[in-house]
Amino acid sequence: MFKISKVKKILMHFRTCSKFTILIIVAAILILAIMALTYKPIYSVTLNGEEIGYSANRSELQEKINEYIEKGTGEENIAFVEISNLPEYKMCLLKRDIVPNDEEIYQKVIEGGTTYYKYYAVTVDEEIKAYVSDFTKAESIVSQLKEKNSTNKDKLGIQEKYETKLEEFTEVETCVANLYEKPIEKPVVKKTTQKSYTESVKVANTTQKINLGISFIRPVSGTLTSRFGTRWGRGHKGIDIGAPKGTTIYASASGTVASTTTGWGGGYGNHLIISHGNGVQTLYGHCTTLLVKAGQKVSQGQAIATVGNTGNSYGNHLHFEVRVNGVAQNPQNYVSY
Repeated sequence: MFKISKVKKILMHFRTCSKFTILIIVAAILILAIMALTYKPIYSVTLNGEEIGYSANRSELQEKINEYIEKGTGEENIAFVEISNLPEYKMCLLKRDIVPNDEEIYQKVIEGGTTYYKYYAVTVDEEIKAYVSDFTKAESIVSQLKEKNSTNKDKLGIQEKYETKLEEFTEVETCVANLYEKPIEKPVVKKTTQKSYTESVKVANTTQKINLGISFIRPVSGTLTSRFGTRWGRGHKGIDIGAPKGTTIYASASGTVASTTTGWGGGYGNHLIISHGNGVQTLYGHCTTLLVKAGQKVSQGQAIATVGNTGNSYGNHLHFEVRVNGVAQNPQNYVSY
């Protein structure tokens, strides 16, 4: 009898606890339902520690800000927009009548940005003479002045500019007319041995590729500014890689320094030639300084010179040639730029 009474008590206690648990669950569901009907998840947005509004879609808002940083308003020659302070997001619950203000937040963020413009300056003896919108126009000005044999042709240069102010651009024809200097007639001077040698180099078919049995590496880090082949009505015996003055130039392959030349050097300026065997040579032109000597053995990747603007050059760059038995080959068949 005692056992039956004890079991009844346990059952009654269990029933009471069950009812209480059910009441708690129902209450929790009701509370959650009320909150769901009253509140909604949203992002609180702060800028420099100050709350500036609420965003319903954080990813979409940030993507729009990132696109503005990369492209700005789409205005011509914009390089990028620098925004020093970006918004911070925090998830929170707010009443459903709160309206997101993503556009207002976006405008507050971008109004603190600084726009940088990219364009080019044409220089004479490193003094800026005109501004143009792109590199193609700058190169056209320099090439036309050289074709006209302007007396300042060896002092011409091109500078890439990143500024917060967009300068007034000059038309190509106007710039050429303003910078042209009529050459003074001089007595004919006999060509030097070096110049006649460099001019005797033949140019191979641009599509022809010879298996040299040599693996080349890039001689310098930079941007390809002129390709191999016909340029300005003449054969361009190599490729030009634009890089800042003083940038290190490396041996594209191991070999022996066949020659080093300083001064005009047949238009190549300060330059050197490395022999790699089996009639294969590489030439590195328009250097500022030469770091090796004729007869010296060099390893692939060894520093041999620095980028410059010597000789018949219109800006700091490396002129790089690959020759096979005296015939200039397209370097892009052997190194990628």
